[in-house]
Amino acid sequence: DCEEDERRARKKGQRRNGDPDLDKPQIKHLLQTAEAVRRDYPDEDWLHLTGLIHDLGKILLHPNFSKRPQLAVVGGTYPVGCAFEDSIVHHKYFKENPDFTNPKYNTATGVYSEGCGLENILMSWGHDDYMYMVAKENKITLPSAGLFIIQFHSFYAMHRSGSYKHLMNQEDMENLECKYDLYSKSKVRADVEKVKPYYLSLIEKYFPAKLRW
Repeated sequence: DCEEDERRARKKGQRRNGDPDLDKPQIKHLLQTAEAVRRDYPDEDWLHLTGLIHDLGKILLHPNFSKRPQLAVVGGTYPVGCAFEDSIVHHKYFKENPDFTNPKYNTATGVYSEGCGLENILMSWGHDDYMYMVAKENKITLPSAGLFIIQFHSFYAMHRSGSYKHLMNQEDMENLECKYDLYSKSKVRADVEKVKPYYLSLIEKYFPAKLRW
């Protein structure tokens, strides 16, 4: 039970949802996000589903799944193999990373080429990349923009500061236009039983019957 897990986590001074800005169980955040997207873009059912599943990679935190520590699952993601830009969260700590002074990695493009596309960039590990891998391996039929949102929604340096655009290609730029605020702080609660049939129909439409995690 997600709510019971959350109550236990709070007693220990922790949060299972992995988002320090959201004091609610993860499932409530996902439903709020999905319903907000559905309200704003009623005809884009793939985007509704993307909002619902974008954080499912946080299952890596679950003690019955992989027991990954929070620092290895959540937080801002960023490219590795090129310079750490100042817009990355807690950028000052990268000075302790040997890549910071390595001439192979500390230029704007590093081991990449300008305009190579984010699909060719190695990102720091987190729940974004894990859920993206699950989607790709299971051949989930979301459009490119949906997969882009899942894979890069914690790439705050790009979303908030426009960093690393020199590595993006035209498809990346187009997908970036489809981004949506996935951190809904709405106090309105979704009626789970009311919306459940709709989201189950989307899961059936875009997901295979069984998933490999």
